[in-house]
Amino acid sequence: MTSELRSDHSKADIGIIGGTGMYLIEGMEILDEIDLVTPFGKPSDKFVIGQLEGKKVAFLSRHGRGHTLLPHEINYRANIYSFKVLGVTKIISTNSVGSLKEELRPRDVVLPDQFYDKTHRKGTFFGDGLAAHISFAHPVCPDLSGFLYDVIIDIGLPVYKGGCYICIEGPSFSTVAESNIYRSWGCDVIGMTSATEAKLAREAEICYVTMNFVTDYDVWHEEEETVTVEMILRNLEVNTKNAKNIIKKTIAEMPQGLGKDCGCLHALENTFVTRPELIPQETKNSLRVLIEKYIPD
Repeated sequence: MTSELRSDHSKADIGIIGGTGMYLIEGMEILDEIDLVTPFGKPSDKFVIGQLEGKKVAFLSRHGRGHTLLPHEINYRANIYSFKVLGVTKIISTNSVGSLKEELRPRDVVLPDQFYDKTHRKGTFFGDGLAAHISFAHPVCPDLSGFLYDVIIDIGLPVYKGGCYICIEGPSFSTVAESNIYRSWGCDVIGMTSATEAKLAREAEICYVTMNFVTDYDVWHEEEETVTVEMILRNLEVNTKNAKNIIKKTIAEMPQGLGKDCGCLHALENTFVTRPELIPQETKNSLRVLIEKYIPD
């Protein structure tokens, strides 16, 4: 059961998922901290509800404050389900990634619009007597991605729009052979989290965009030193500062109606294949926040 929210004071329209190095955003006025429990378990951390640039946001540290969770240990379903409970319709996710292309340099920003998912995680809310198949050909919200791109251009940071993010299980980095194979497939950046979030956000009918900050050249680049945690941390400090500045400007300038006609918000329409009378009541109850528009109680 989801923990009861105390009031609309705890609701927010915009969600932010902070990746490695981003555990809070300076300048955000904290209004509430909410400890949620969902039908899928507990999320990564408490949700921080606050005012940022005059707008209500819900912030979650993906790996937990202090970075206690490895990518495969994150409860992605609980995280995205909780955003839905909080009323979020748009999620901006920040990620640290390795570059698989010469032109995508450390400290550049990449806004991929495709994923190749090599993980084997629970990437759906459905099952347990309810079958649904979402369309996922275009996994990133085009409205949100386009607006974010314009903001980053305006700030003056190097940014690339489009490309493929390959999502690996981790927690180890790639071998040289793996890295070169991913390059031969045409992938642009490599990470361990975004593809899972994007699938679940689509099922939750939430607009989702992933803002990727390059920390290294993975291990394929012969003229660069092998990727290490020390190298990543050096670039991470700069990337985190840039990410916070981008998010603040994005929130401040985001039009109220952005995404209101987006297909992401109707992603579950005509996706259910189970006859309604055969869906177990327990499954209906667990998924009520997701399916109430389409399947009667």
